[in-house]
Amino acid sequence: MNKHLYAPIALAISLATIGCQSSDIQHTTTTESVQTATQGNPFFAPFDTPYGMPDFANIKKSHYLPAFEHGIAENKQEIEQIANNTAEATFENTIEAMEKSGDFLDNVTNVFYGLTGSMSDKKMRAISKKVSPMLSALRDDIALNDKLFARVKSVYQQKDSLNLRTDQKTLLEKTYKGFVRGGANLNEADKQTLRDLNSQLSSLSLKFGENLLNETNSFEMVIDNPADLAGLPDDIIAAAATTAQERGHKGKWVFTTHRPSKNPFLTYSTNRSLREKIYKGYIMRGDNDNANNNQAIAAKMASLRFQKAQLLGYKTYADFVLERATAKTPENVFKLLDQVWPAALSKAQEERDDMQKMIDAEGGEFKVAAWDWWYYAEKIRKARYDIDESQTKPYFSLESTLQGVFYTAEKLWGVTFKERFDLPKYHEDVRTFEVFDKDSSFVGIYMTDHFVRESKRGGAWMSSFRKQYRMYGEEVTPIIYNVLNYPRPIGDQPTLLTFSQASTLFHEFGHAIQGLLSDGYYRSQTGTALPRDYVEYPSQVMENWMTEPEVLANFAKHYQTGEVIPQALVEKIQASGKFNQGFATTEYLAAALLDMSWHSLQTAELQDTNAFERKVMKEIGLIDEIAPRYRTGYYSHIFAGGYAAGYYGYIWSNIYDADTWLAFKENGIFDQETAQAYRKYVLEPGGMEDPAVMYRKFRGQDPDVAPLLERRGLTTK
Repeated sequence: MNKHLYAPIALAISLATIGCQSSDIQHTTTTESVQTATQGNPFFAPFDTPYGMPDFANIKKSHYLPAFEHGIAENKQEIEQIANNTAEATFENTIEAMEKSGDFLDNVTNVFYGLTGSMSDKKMRAISKKVSPMLSALRDDIALNDKLFARVKSVYQQKDSLNLRTDQKTLLEKTYKGFVRGGANLNEADKQTLRDLNSQLSSLSLKFGENLLNETNSFEMVIDNPADLAGLPDDIIAAAATTAQERGHKGKWVFTTHRPSKNPFLTYSTNRSLREKIYKGYIMRGDNDNANNNQAIAAKMASLRFQKAQLLGYKTYADFVLERATAKTPENVFKLLDQVWPAALSKAQEERDDMQKMIDAEGGEFKVAAWDWWYYAEKIRKARYDIDESQTKPYFSLESTLQGVFYTAEKLWGVTFKERFDLPKYHEDVRTFEVFDKDSSFVGIYMTDHFVRESKRGGAWMSSFRKQYRMYGEEVTPIIYNVLNYPRPIGDQPTLLTFSQASTLFHEFGHAIQGLLSDGYYRSQTGTALPRDYVEYPSQVMENWMTEPEVLANFAKHYQTGEVIPQALVEKIQASGKFNQGFATTEYLAAALLDMSWHSLQTAELQDTNAFERKVMKEIGLIDEIAPRYRTGYYSHIFAGGYAAGYYGYIWSNIYDADTWLAFKENGIFDQETAQAYRKYVLEPGGMEDPAVMYRKFRGQDPDVAPLLERRGLTTK
């Protein structure tokens, strides 16, 4: 994801700029109260660890709440000192001082929300439930502080005469607009209304995510007849046996709606009724009329978001969100989606018809359904390209693929990775690497957490326990992590990845390398501090290198024999690259359009969620054999994450990606001039300047949609 990018609350805590500490602002918390809260709590002193990494071994769950309470109180005091400063407002004593406030709280949020994504349990969720409204209130206290806004506004009105650097101009602009968007211009009654809306949204978002985690973990399809495993690869059967034992079904096999379990079952199982069962178990999450039902929550959140947008002077919530995105307006988003949708849907209909022909030829007396798609797509892929996952997986062990990622980074930028086994980590699965630049200088720490477990939410993402910055006069290096959900190795066998899973590893590393190579002054601008519809671009670009013969020859080696992947198989992989793109693009676009429809509502009236979803799908003409990638009940991107009115961003970013890859293909995939320009203008700057401006500096032009359509096989010949 970004299939990545989470620590949603930690990111949201900043009102464009808030979330760092000032070394020159006095803290007035009493020594006695600090001593009471700090006893044995690692957050109340610099971590005494290599590289200042979080002291995971000594951080207890009981430490979080006192640390949050202290951090919130301290941040309030810092903000009050800035707001009540009697000196004339300047960039340094107001804008920069705000940027340097709240460092203690930032440290706590980075650790806590990093672990709630991957190490969640009832205690962590209970803490999150208590802290979430406290953070929401703090954000509102800052955004709605009249004295503070008056000082910010005073500096903003002088912006043209201050002789600021580019990053300072950006910081000032975003700070001012952040206050306006946070309700600073509202009257007192409306400010209270906004506080109430924000508090409700915060609590509902938390509940949505909690329900989804419970729903996902509770589903299990228990198989006790070996005949029902027909068609499944041995490693998938072994993993299901392990899951069964862990869940108390010894001697049986259990499949879940976690993707490493669900996807292979849908792809290979010959048992159509069981494919239907697990498919429906997946798409009905949050829509089962039980304690984990998310339908009413989603409808309520859409209503509250519309009310918030109206209160702030926007037509819809999508208008409010997109003002700060690269797309700028909902109209521009719909224009792009409308460009791609007809060709994608047409291609998907062709793919469906091909499947029906195969079913008919085999003597099947049924019409293809959604739970058949993966199964018949794989059969057609094998027949058409003489390739299936059983041929490719032995060459994509997790370890070799990770080394392929590192090889690519070294060839492009001279960056190297050295594994350390003695550094702090929050779970035994985590692997930790020191990262060095081409001149051998230290870059930062890279952590990976690869295997599925019930304490993790689904998907894959990147975030940071510490970002890069140097606003205190010295270089602070980043601590970046990737989290994925791969099947755990069985016995002495390595984890073997599907082509898609291997591609995801490259994708998430694309986010990580941006965090690692960040080169900025202000912490709020570094790394992936970018609009949602641009932040996926560097990660998507990274995927391209994986399928290049030179890269494959380096890492795609048979886990048993060490044989390099045969060139004939590489050619088959490349030839099949556009296969099933109608389905992939259509299910994605349907979800993007569902998101935009929820957030383009112009009414606060609560919607019948299922009826609303059916109406949207009917209007766009989605075929019955495909469901949107995310239905409302489990659409965590937009109801429990930061992607509301932003899920379209993956394809918007894809335009930049396709155009960038065209440059690398023209100049050479490891061409140093292109690689260094990409590093300088895309990876290093983060959010210090308008991303569209930075892209033009790299590419010399705006991106074109044509390479994207051609890549997906959606152009008309």
